[in-house]
Amino acid sequence: MRTNTLPNRLVSMDVYRGFVMFLMMAEVLEYCRVAATRPQSWFWETLCWHQSHVEWTGCSLHDMIQPSFSFLVGVAMVYSLKNRVSSGASFSKLFPRVLRRSLILIVLGIFLRSTGAAQTYFTFEDTLTQIGLGYPFLFLISHLSRRGQVAAFLFLVAGYWLAFALYPLPAANFNFSDAGADPNWPYNLRGFAAHWNKNTNLAWAVDRWFLNLFPTAETFLFNEGGYCTLSFVPTLATMVLGLFAGSALQSAGAPSAKIRQLALWGISSIAAGLLVHFLGICPIVKRIWTPAWVLFSGGACFLFMAFFYWLIGIRQVRRPFFWLMVIGVNSIAAYVLAHTVVGFIHGSLQTHLGVQYDAVLGTDYAPLVRGASLLLLQWWVLFWMWRRKIFLKI
Repeated sequence: MRTNTLPNRLVSMDVYRGFVMFLMMAEVLEYCRVAATRPQSWFWETLCWHQSHVEWTGCSLHDMIQPSFSFLVGVAMVYSLKNRVSSGASFSKLFPRVLRRSLILIVLGIFLRSTGAAQTYFTFEDTLTQIGLGYPFLFLISHLSRRGQVAAFLFLVAGYWLAFALYPLPAANFNFSDAGADPNWPYNLRGFAAHWNKNTNLAWAVDRWFLNLFPTAETFLFNEGGYCTLSFVPTLATMVLGLFAGSALQSAGAPSAKIRQLALWGISSIAAGLLVHFLGICPIVKRIWTPAWVLFSGGACFLFMAFFYWLIGIRQVRRPFFWLMVIGVNSIAAYVLAHTVVGFIHGSLQTHLGVQYDAVLGTDYAPLVRGASLLLLQWWVLFWMWRRKIFLKI
């Protein structure tokens, strides 16, 4: 990693990224623990639901973190390539840099997931590893014509759908417990959609082979949440949608026309995702990143991008969102902070300062007070870095 000064940027993209990173960092607020003490409160129940991933099909606000982060990688690549090409960088110089960045993202993702483990935990479903696996392909696709990019997107989503559809459903003698699956799980899909059930699908079968190629404490059988390595393929499709958005924002058209274009793509994509979901062609499942999820979540990303571009880029409402921009311009630092030092800070506050979180609002709200304290400290570190123009890049 390196530090450098902040280049010219699309501020609305930074604020959107800051919003996404804040949703991830805000996990320390632990709304669900507060909701457990307020079982009759729809307010806390709603906050809890949107701070959790859905069991299988559907979407909560928390489920939009990873697709938004991936989508913004595509948007950022459009701007990055323009800056580097204008400075004289060639494909032969850029591609090794892309490969290096890809490798660093993968290694960093594995490292953060291995924190506290007895040995390196080789897993590739993390946000950073998923982006890292697809990043070189995104770079190659970004050099295609618009028609070529659209063809690449269609190939990714159609090919991923077909691969799952052709993979056989569990046989009568299938050992569900060995796959961490339950035939009576209430979230199981029926009929043709069963090809996308948890831990009985193509991606699960691939991981049973692939992850056991690495040193493991025990043989890999399944992922508890149903997540999989192969999701990097449709994640790449989400990043390609980001390329489309970035190209639209960088075009010479009027700002209002750009907003309409993003909004149209967003609404159309959401509608297409919902259509194939309810027709039973392909369910909306974030955990295995189904093609329907690419369409639905990608559509939502278009709308988020349109909103922040309208608010920040056109209406110039920036001051109230400065705190999000501070997070967004240092997203890698924010990601590392959230996955490493939170526990250390928490322990230090209690051990060295004798902080008692239940002394503020009582025992029921202690998790919220603790989380708010940690969140504020993380933001202060990022603000300190911003003031000193320290920006971590890969």
